[in-house]
Amino acid sequence: MKKLFTTTMILFCIGVIAQAQLSPAITSWLQNTTGTGTYYMQGNSTAIGNNILYNCQKIEYSNDYVYVTTNGVPSYTTGPFQDGNPGQAESQNAIFQIPLNPVENSGTPIETNPGNIGIFINGVALFDWRDGVAWNPQTNSICGGPGNPPCPGGMGAQQDWNRDAIPAERVGFDCAKGHPAMGNYHHHQNPSAFDLDLVVISDVCNLYDADGLYVIDETQHSPLLGFAYDGFPIYGAYGYANTDGTGGPARMRSSYQLRNLTTRVNGPTVDATYFLGYFREDYEYVSGLGDLDDHNGRFCVTPEYPDGTYAYFTTVDENWNSTYPYVVGPTFYGVAENRSVNSVNEATTVYDGTVSISETEFEALNITAFPNPTTDIIAVQINDLAKEDFTVELFDLSGKLIHSTRINTGSTIAYFDTQTLYAGTYLIKISTENYSTARKIIITK
Repeated sequence: MKKLFTTTMILFCIGVIAQAQLSPAITSWLQNTTGTGTYYMQGNSTAIGNNILYNCQKIEYSNDYVYVTTNGVPSYTTGPFQDGNPGQAESQNAIFQIPLNPVENSGTPIETNPGNIGIFINGVALFDWRDGVAWNPQTNSICGGPGNPPCPGGMGAQQDWNRDAIPAERVGFDCAKGHPAMGNYHHHQNPSAFDLDLVVISDVCNLYDADGLYVIDETQHSPLLGFAYDGFPIYGAYGYANTDGTGGPARMRSSYQLRNLTTRVNGPTVDATYFLGYFREDYEYVSGLGDLDDHNGRFCVTPEYPDGTYAYFTTVDENWNSTYPYVVGPTFYGVAENRSVNSVNEATTVYDGTVSISETEFEALNITAFPNPTTDIIAVQINDLAKEDFTVELFDLSGKLIHSTRINTGSTIAYFDTQTLYAGTYLIKISTENYSTARKIIITK
């Protein structure tokens, strides 16, 4: 019996160690099989349910790959897209095969491509800088994309001057800085809401508020946000100042800058319409200008990779507005290919572990309730992406529950409408399955 007990304990410990050593490419995905997403329609600031399961529905892995099954819909509210885009976030019913052992590409760098080039941890697609529209030197006009004549060779055919989606399509991005292409909702850039930037450059959040995948926090290393199609991780805007993990958090600066142009060969004159930065070719790479290389990444220590890894970062300027090349590109660091597959054709292990936070992580979330005092609305925000569901409850001082809502996994914020409440002092309780905290809020009339 003693020998059997010892053998059982050894096997248990081996299993625990193996689970603990699973790659972050397996354990970091946000899973959900019950909650469904929401969206806004133009002119209606009340979110509507779309009946589509958000985040990732299944994670499984082999020795070489992790397979991510997802609808491609986030837990935060999407839309509206105010540039005439009639689409909405639709279920992609997709499976992505991400390599667990990514390798540096020692040959000719592989250019990023139109469409998916990576996946965020909530299963939403990452696109690169482009929008499929270009300047046609034969006609001296824009071509490609909805509402424009086709480019010679078809939509998105390579031209001398290719339009940058970030400035050109800003009016069509929702509050979370995303939009759909034929139903495929995606981000081209740092997936943090417009109204969370230090300088707000879009007013879409005023009526159609959403929170995006995470909140930038200059006091800590940004969270792991996803994986590129070469298998290397993608982080938010802040990393460790030094590649060895020392020096405290610092904004990761792009090494691209605008060229000194007044005219463009075979392209439009630089003016108010076609300003510098409107086209991808307006930028040039200057080695050492910033913290990142020409792929928009670097080899460094991160919280999830204490021994170091190559990692991409979502680049922003000092105002937290997105800066080229935004996430990955214009070429991959590693060996990349289309990672969408129709089915899983090898033996795998299903990873059903939920991503949860420790007590220390909970205490470090910097949970805020604002404005305080308030008259008509309360926002409750956590200063990180939610790695598990948060219950948010509003109580009066007698302990009566007034309202209850949630911050879903993959979101950062929740709201209470307080217009019908009496003036006075109330308590907001924010809790996970294991931890809770409270904030006092004052409602005035």
